[in-house]
Amino acid sequence: MQRGGNAIDAAVATAFVLAVTYPEAGNLGGGGFITLKMGSEIGFLDFREVAPQAAKRDMYLDASGKPLPGASLVGHLAAGVPGTVAGLWEAHQKYGRLPWRDLVQPAIRLARKGFVPEDQLVRRIDESLPDYAGKTNFDRYFGNINSKKTFRQPELAQTLERIAQGGPAGFYSGRTAELIVAEMARGGGIITREDLASYRAMWRQPLVTPWRGYTLVTAPPPSSGGIALVQLLQMKDALAADFAGVTHNSARYVHLISEISKRVFADRAEYLGDPGFVKVPVEKLIDPRYTARRAAEVSRDSISKSVEVRPGLAESLETTHFSILDGEGNAVSLTYTLNGGFGNGVVVEGAGFLLNNEMDDFSTKPGVPNLYGVIGGVANEIAPGKRMLSSMTPTLLLADGKVRMIVGTPGGSTIFTSVFQTMVNRLDFNMSALEAVSASRFHHQLLPPNVIVYSRCCSLGDTSTLEGLKALGWDARQSSWEFGDMQLIDVDADGNTTAAADPRGRGVARVIEIKTR
Repeated sequence: MQRGGNAIDAAVATAFVLAVTYPEAGNLGGGGFITLKMGSEIGFLDFREVAPQAAKRDMYLDASGKPLPGASLVGHLAAGVPGTVAGLWEAHQKYGRLPWRDLVQPAIRLARKGFVPEDQLVRRIDESLPDYAGKTNFDRYFGNINSKKTFRQPELAQTLERIAQGGPAGFYSGRTAELIVAEMARGGGIITREDLASYRAMWRQPLVTPWRGYTLVTAPPPSSGGIALVQLLQMKDALAADFAGVTHNSARYVHLISEISKRVFADRAEYLGDPGFVKVPVEKLIDPRYTARRAAEVSRDSISKSVEVRPGLAESLETTHFSILDGEGNAVSLTYTLNGGFGNGVVVEGAGFLLNNEMDDFSTKPGVPNLYGVIGGVANEIAPGKRMLSSMTPTLLLADGKVRMIVGTPGGSTIFTSVFQTMVNRLDFNMSALEAVSASRFHHQLLPPNVIVYSRCCSLGDTSTLEGLKALGWDARQSSWEFGDMQLIDVDADGNTTAAADPRGRGVARVIEIKTR
């Protein structure tokens, strides 16, 4: 930005740096989404991974039709065709100002010269080592990392050099593609040279809807996040009388939001998938008349039985997100991922980067939960060339065409409930940006039917909250992992800009004064 770069330039440089320093989610071997505002244009770029051409609907089932444990999570067969490099290139080609090569240089330097890992990264690697032991080469690349020694990745530096010189051709063809295909051959994976050569990032129409006098700009399918966020916001407004006077994270507040969430997840399982393969009834699902009818089904004083919560019409925990606003009002909300922490645990030998395990985000068998415990249906079953359903929800909130909020988070299936709660914290409870991202969050997703999980960092409300939920029949549990790592930029009515990074994670927030020449 000091050199005249815009929000897209900053996003490309940031994403490549995170591929070096945040290996559990920042990536070359994964994919994601960008929701953006550049000048007067708004857009959505889909660089989600796709199923290889050799993928089959029942590829993770045994002869008796039962899911093979871990087959869609660990090892070569779990990987979809990566989209990150193509996505960053596409965004830069359309909107970037600075030379592509210059934007990749900081990542190359960090990979070659190294960085000192933070304790949190070392701890996450140590926790993940047993998951991959004897199954992948993860230990050989990351097993000796510690917070007192510079960590260098020379193979990754060489890959980044090829990308800097050749753009996507430096990844999807030539030497890098050869190394990916050779890695697939070593471990029984199915990504081919043709799969890599045919990958394309896709511009889609973002999901745009009015809400409380604002314009909400968020993710369309193949993300479920945007539809889910709109449904959550609309249903809460439809139940405004029930929320009147209800305090933040009280038992009644948590109960009502969880009842709303049941219905959102029921619709997600039934209707949502890759729009190139299934017809997704987007307009019907976000029609205020529909969401009002769904809200009316909410049980005010008891838990709805899951069998009674049906569809209403006749995703790692380790993802990462960043939000960028430049001095011209251009905005980028970017979420990308390997899916589970460190993806499938396979490092492409000679290329130095981890591959994703996004194939688990398909419905490997209708009615069977994925990594995040989410049930899927036929709309999200595996098919060659298909993009798996996601919960990523990079979002912009606009007021009179100007940015009011840029928000997003990692967290698998908890992403859109976390984005929703953060927006409500800021706008309904008048929290500061930092308070809004720091507050304890909670999540319910239809199944298990009476379980609510809440932030590992802190308690949910006060003791009366847990007691009240128990009296209603809820089983409220502190999460075993810290879901969400919210990154929020907030611009108030007076034009004051505040950036807030979730204190649970390694992120930082900065407002930088750019000196004009």
